Amino acid sequence: MAVIRVKILDKSEEDIVHDQSLKSLNEIGVLVRSESVLKLLDESGANVDHKKLIAKIPEEMVKEALSKAPKEFKLCARDPKNDIELPVDGIPKISTDGLTVYTIDPDTGQKRSAVRKDLVRLANLADALDPVDFFWPMVTVNDVPEATHSTHEYWASMRGCAKHVQGDTLSVLEAKTQIEMASLVVGGRDELRKRPIFSSMMCPIAPLSFEKGAVEAQVELAKAGIPVVSMSMSLSGMSAPVTFAGTIVNANTENLASLVITQSAQPGAPHIYSSESSPIDMLTGNMNWTVSEFPAICAAGGQMAKRYGRPAMVGGWGVGGSKPGINMSFCEVTASIMGIMCNTDLGPGIGGFDDAKGCALEQIVIDAYFWDEYRQFLRKFSVTEEEVALDVVREVGHGNSFLTHPHTAKNFKKALHFWDKKKLAWQATLSDSMVGEAREVAKAILKEHEVKQIGPDIVKQCDAVLGDFDKARAK
Repeated sequence: MAVIRVKILDKSEEDIVHDQSLKSLNEIGVLVRSESVLKLLDESGANVDHKKLIAKIPEEMVKEALSKAPKEFKLCARDPKNDIELPVDGIPKISTDGLTVYTIDPDTGQKRSAVRKDLVRLANLADALDPVDFFWPMVTVNDVPEATHSTHEYWASMRGCAKHVQGDTLSVLEAKTQIEMASLVVGGRDELRKRPIFSSMMCPIAPLSFEKGAVEAQVELAKAGIPVVSMSMSLSGMSAPVTFAGTIVNANTENLASLVITQSAQPGAPHIYSSESSPIDMLTGNMNWTVSEFPAICAAGGQMAKRYGRPAMVGGWGVGGSKPGINMSFCEVTASIMGIMCNTDLGPGIGGFDDAKGCALEQIVIDAYFWDEYRQFLRKFSVTEEEVALDVVREVGHGNSFLTHPHTAKNFKKALHFWDKKKLAWQATLSDSMVGEAREVAKAILKEHEVKQIGPDIVKQCDAVLGDFDKARAK
């Protein structure tokens, strides 16, 4: 099947990225701020300097990790109809944005901090919208202890949405708590290993370092069969060389190092290659996903992931600018959305704006409606002798029209996509004209939609586990 995929590296350039990544791992190494993980890498064949906390990883370890990691697996959901098979066959699967710090009140339209009720409502809307395939906990909530907010957000998301949940995990205790709660929901740890209903985003700290809590949590999750997403956020000019090639090699090196850690902990553990690397805005220092270099970096990351046979999350989706709506220019929108065409299986971003600091119900609807149309660019096209239809060409003859031939009437609805005019009307750039209507659409959906519920006994048990976690972190 034919599918549009943007590529940027030729074979020799892929080889350079791969070879330089191996050289970086072997000669520079990675900083790992965990003695237990350094010991694990040491025992697996790395050259470890325990005083400097540096692990130098030889090529043989990388090859072994690549050979052990599964090329196909599922991101499962509470409702099996929402399971995601990786790699994706055709159109990428899209999630909401995550870890924003404020939301827009659906009644007043004003910016404010969020509580769990807001997060559940965001999850309910994502559950209802077909273009949203899985859920990132969208906003940091402030009605729970600060030290345990991530796991509270996991639980609120899981209750509010029957799709796969993907968040972050910052310590071993947090990993164990999340695993225990998910095991209760699915019916045991063995069942969770078979059907991982959550996965975790593990971001190396560029350049080339891993924080203690997160990397130890990564090991714990790998042992339980929970998919790990090694999202490099190499920022050109700040945490990576300013050059395109330097950024790509840094992101690729971090992904290979993360894969080695996962496979050293648990051979065969599911692992996803990921990058949201981009240049910084040289005026503000902020991450910038709307520059022309961003889709190029996504495309290179996607190629390297596929070179290694890895499922990938290297592009994102979302058109929110500084506030709800589509408050970006045509070129900025193009830069933001081209990344999803770059050999990726997964992409986050629906519902976020203001450099991923804000989220809103209406932005979820706007981004979902936009994606519902845009994803048609990425649908599969069949190229077979039957589809070529030379027999029809013979029947129509030279210089004649295919419009009246039965073949056209029979196949045009399958062969062609027709834009939804209402959704197109929402796609004006540098505009927030659609926000009010989108907010009303969100309210109407929430009024009617029912999320598949978790049984009350399981809820009670998980609440108790979460309470114990709060107490343990408070000590």
